[in-house]
Amino acid sequence: MIKEAVNYQVPDLHGYYGEFGGAYIPEMLQRNVTELKEQYLKIMAEPSFVQEFELLLKDYVGRPTPLFKAERLSAEFNTNIYLKREDLCHTGAHKINNTIGQILLAIRLGKTRIIAETGAGQHGVATATVCALKGIECIVYMGEKDIERQAPNVARMQMLGAKVVPATSGSKTLKDATNEAIRDWINHPIDTHYIIGSVVGPHPYPDMVAKFQSVISKEIRTQLKEKTNSELPSHIIACVGGGSNAAGAYYHFLNEPTVQIVAVEAAGKGVYSGMSAATTQLGKQGILHGSKSLLMQTDDGQVVEPHSISAGLDYPGIGPMHANLYTSGRGHFVSATDEEALEAAFHLSKTEGIIPALETAHAFAVLGKLNLTPSDTVVVCLSGRGDKDLATYMKTIQTDL
Repeated sequence: MIKEAVNYQVPDLHGYYGEFGGAYIPEMLQRNVTELKEQYLKIMAEPSFVQEFELLLKDYVGRPTPLFKAERLSAEFNTNIYLKREDLCHTGAHKINNTIGQILLAIRLGKTRIIAETGAGQHGVATATVCALKGIECIVYMGEKDIERQAPNVARMQMLGAKVVPATSGSKTLKDATNEAIRDWINHPIDTHYIIGSVVGPHPYPDMVAKFQSVISKEIRTQLKEKTNSELPSHIIACVGGGSNAAGAYYHFLNEPTVQIVAVEAAGKGVYSGMSAATTQLGKQGILHGSKSLLMQTDDGQVVEPHSISAGLDYPGIGPMHANLYTSGRGHFVSATDEEALEAAFHLSKTEGIIPALETAHAFAVLGKLNLTPSDTVVVCLSGRGDKDLATYMKTIQTDL
């Protein structure tokens, strides 16, 4: 018998990637989520939507972003390393790809109010940006701890007209901001659209966000063909928290078995230190924020507080697409500690003249762990720029001094 090919890109009709996904939501959200599930694919296929989305990506976001060969880094690791420069998008990260798509969707659904959650602040800035562009009210929930460590992005959101609401419970980070956003959505189910920033949440969010971000891998294929005469790299590397930049970078390679998918999680102070966010190493099946996935939790199901120096990876779970990639063996999951990420960030800055976001730095931290060869073609998703993390980087410099 011929085994049916596995499609790693798209969930089934119920929103499951293998055994992960679904929509586990309170009754108050059934109307919103059902409306979204029934409409998102139709709206995204409308010629007027496609035209407006692609035009904004080109003229507003600045796409396509360059695929840059990092010559000095390539020489150091004796291989061919290309950087997909999502840091050059308007607002400084890949997050804008998704928020452009979702604001156009929300308008077509008749929504007049937008809420969002954010960790590193990049999704909050991207959401505030598109709300300003379209003249729609914007409320962003952000952990109190993250507000302190990502002050430049908080200032940007406020300048763009968004109201930033601190989440003061739990670890005061991304998980808690998401909890607050969901509470808001329950209280405003009619006029409000929740722009989730990653491939997490109830179906159809993981699929919808992945589709909006898939422009990254679509461009990579075209650009690699121009540069190497082949659309397929040997490796695609991306950092994974919830996992939207990774989903976008992997998307058009997931069903290409020759391409190695490398996902880098945040090990914090060490995977088994008690201060980590390496979900695939520490997690087990559970329900968080509306979907079934891998989740860091105690034996009785209480969420374990994660830790990462990077606010965008400081999350106790991963999206269901990534959970499926891990358990199926399609994805190769590794981790990098806070210290390794900091070292990689400074190294990239001094080697290629590019200061990465702390999240992105985790992806670069594993280049020496992959046994790369001179014939390999490696693409790293450089998901965000590092100006938001300069305060953290400066602390490291001052400590070294």
